[in-house]
Amino acid sequence: MSSIVARSLSKSYGDVVAVNGIDLDVKAGHVFGFLGPNGAGKSTTMKLLTTLMPPTNGTIEILGLNAIKHPLEVRKRIGVVIQQPSYEPNLSVEKSLEKYGMMWNIDKKTRKQKADELIDIFDLQEIRKQKNEDLSIGQRRRVQVAREFMHEMDLLFLDEPTVGLDPSARRRLLDFLKNKAKSGLTIFYTTHVLTEAEYLCDEIAVINKGKILAVDTPDQLKSTFGQEKTIKVHLLYRHDNLADLLSNIADCSIDFNTGTDIIIQSGKSELVLSKILQILIENNIAIEDLSAMPTTLEEIFLKMVKDTNAPDN
Repeated sequence: MSSIVARSLSKSYGDVVAVNGIDLDVKAGHVFGFLGPNGAGKSTTMKLLTTLMPPTNGTIEILGLNAIKHPLEVRKRIGVVIQQPSYEPNLSVEKSLEKYGMMWNIDKKTRKQKADELIDIFDLQEIRKQKNEDLSIGQRRRVQVAREFMHEMDLLFLDEPTVGLDPSARRRLLDFLKNKAKSGLTIFYTTHVLTEAEYLCDEIAVINKGKILAVDTPDQLKSTFGQEKTIKVHLLYRHDNLADLLSNIADCSIDFNTGTDIIIQSGKSELVLSKILQILIENNIAIEDLSAMPTTLEEIFLKMVKDTNAPDN
């Protein structure tokens, strides 16, 4: 069963095409990562899926409902945390949570119970009486995310929810979201932090220039697009002609070189590693460290975006 089904979804602003005929299929109870550089079409897609704007073309089905024909019905069953700060300056943290519960017609007793639970979960005990205007950016962000859980929902849209959070708060939030997904909540998650996506998401879509470049699990994306490995060489002493010595090795792309440290990308890492070692030994160049590591999800993402941004020949 899918919580989100979009087909041939497009959105244009005059001559500018922000979203260009994308298809999405987000399974219920999954965390779906939506990644792309600034201006790729992420925010526009989220606005389309959350019924904040109609598409130029295409269809959207949210939780089995036609989102274009029944936007109000959809909004009753989803939660949305936008990237922009949203808070009530003069309300305390606990009053802000309770007010949000009131907006969803939750009775007073349940509002109080939920607010207390969320204050514990999001580690807001010490600031529960403070006004939102007196909080740090990270504290406000935690309140903004916690506030959304004052009501029951089947699908949650999160746009860069960890911005401003320290590492400890970030990990608590990610673990909380993982547990919510296990209990059946579907989460549509945008982020620029690739390690977050790899840790949290069941599937990831990469979008650029309004088009979906790939959709798959983090492991499968790395298997499909990450055949290259990163070779790192660290020498005991500086050798300014190191790049020249390695220039004749096939499939050996140098990304970084200080004369002491050199980073190489290669799809044939074992062969290249062997040839590098042979050249270093033949030239009596002392090695401190030599290693090959699988390409990370971040490196794959950057390569995919770079390839689509490259001018056509």
